[in-house]
Amino acid sequence: MSRLVAGLATATVLTVTASGCVTVHGEREVVPSATKAEAAQALADFTDAYNKADKAYDPALDAGRVTGPLGATNQAGLKARHVTDPGGNSQHSPLTLTDAKFTIPKQAGWPRWFVADTDSNRDRDDKGPDDTRWLLLFIRGGPDQVWKAAYLSVLGATAVPAFKTDKDGWAEPVSPLDPSLALAPKDLSADYASYLQGGKPPVFADGQHTSGWREARRKNAVSSGRITQFIDQPLTDGDFAPLGLRTADGQALVFFSTRHFERQTAAKGVALNITPDEKALLTGQVKTSLTREWISNELALIPPQGRTVVANMVEGLISTKGE
Repeated sequence: MSRLVAGLATATVLTVTASGCVTVHGEREVVPSATKAEAAQALADFTDAYNKADKAYDPALDAGRVTGPLGATNQAGLKARHVTDPGGNSQHSPLTLTDAKFTIPKQAGWPRWFVADTDSNRDRDDKGPDDTRWLLLFIRGGPDQVWKAAYLSVLGATAVPAFKTDKDGWAEPVSPLDPSLALAPKDLSADYASYLQGGKPPVFADGQHTSGWREARRKNAVSSGRITQFIDQPLTDGDFAPLGLRTADGQALVFFSTRHFERQTAAKGVALNITPDEKALLTGQVKTSLTREWISNELALIPPQGRTVVANMVEGLISTKGE
């Protein structure tokens, strides 16, 4: 949670170098995390690397431009498809991300981050009722590192909230223990994993990614000689840490991630189905059970009072294990 920065001004520390020059310690000064030009270049670099990797089904081609939950799912997906389609992606269609709007917070220290709100060519109805926006969160770990895409969320074009900004247009990051919010951002991943397991704590609003997901699991737990068990775990370390921005109406929009296991066990004589992509990521031998491991990144809107809304979830399979 050290990635969530309160944004409060700190004293600027100056040191005199041997040559007599004065140096500002950027890690202690509250500054915009990036310029608009740097943000635009980071988006372009990511898109270029993503398209090269997708065309060749080669995870090495964009490994240096992704990290966190997006990196984990992107790399696993490319690894699987490299096995199933070693000749590359014959159906490759280049991803384009246009109409980019950058929300850049002022913060101290590293890593630094910002959010790109973009129009992708992956939706079915551009400018219509089904038009969507891709929100990509980029992280840079230090002054000598490159920007990497860590989170991806997809919202309806009219569902992206307005962010709180200062007179110069810079955004406000959310503190991990913000007392003005109904749920502390630092607890978001653990509370969500606990909620999916047993319905508690009751801090999430009903919806597709909360009560709807729990109900879908309940219905699918037993079917055709198969029993499915679910385990959910929080992810909060490193580039998987939650990051949030203050919205104009006093809420917080927070990106966070979780890990999910789905263990399917079959009765004697009942086969377990496995897809080619799942087989490409398989360890062990599928005899009586198959465990799938997923990583998801979620987007939550935390109000000052009331229940948190999980607005979006993007998940990807990263491994399978047979027993």
